Parts: sequence; structure tokens; C-alpha cells
Amino acid sequence: MTDRARPGVPWLLVAGSVLLVALFLYIMFGAYLPAKRRVAGLEAELKGLYAREAALQTRLAQQEHRDKLRDQQMAALTAERDALALRLQDVARELAAARPARKPAAPATRSPAR
Repeated sequence: MTDRARPGVPWLLVAGSVLLVALFLYIMFGAYLPAKRRVAGLEAELKGLYAREAALQTRLAQQEHRDKLRDQQMAALTAERDALALRLQDVARELAAARPARKPAAPATRSPAR
């Protein structure tokens, strides 16, 4: 049997494999990991924004509750003021009716002093 000649190393395949490994490493360490860190930072920032929004929503709800309570108190005070004004008018009418009718006094005439 004759020995076959051993084929040479396919340098194109080796170069392609090295290029593939280099590309993989660049993608993993040059692009993917920093992007992953950036995404993690953005997620943390988003959580902070959600927490702040929840606090603002709580403050808004409290303010709306205070506004509603103030409006109710204002309505109650307005109704009380109107009732007191009506009562004052009634009392004034009763007082006017209870006073005897007076005749208008005649104007005093003065004699001219010369």
C-alpha cells in the first residue's frame, strides 16, 4: 500500500476560525457586557422613577382628599351663613313688628333771632 500524501493544513479554515473566535469575543466583551450593564442601570433608574411616581400619586390623592374635605366644609359653612342670615331677617321683622308705630315728630320751628 502506498502512503497517501497528507493534505496540508487548510489555512483558510484556520483563519476563518480565528476570525470567528475574535468576533465572538468582541461581541461578548466589547458590546454585550457593557450593554447588559447599561440595561441593568436603566432598570434601576426605572424602579426609582416608579417609586417616585408612586409617592407623587400618594401625595396627589392626599391633596385631592383635603380639597374635597375643604369643599365640604365650605358648603357647610355657606349653608350655615345663609341660615343665620335668614334668621337675622326674621328677627329683624319680628322686632319691627313688636315696636309700636310712632308718629313722625313735627320739626321744631325756631324763631329767627335778630
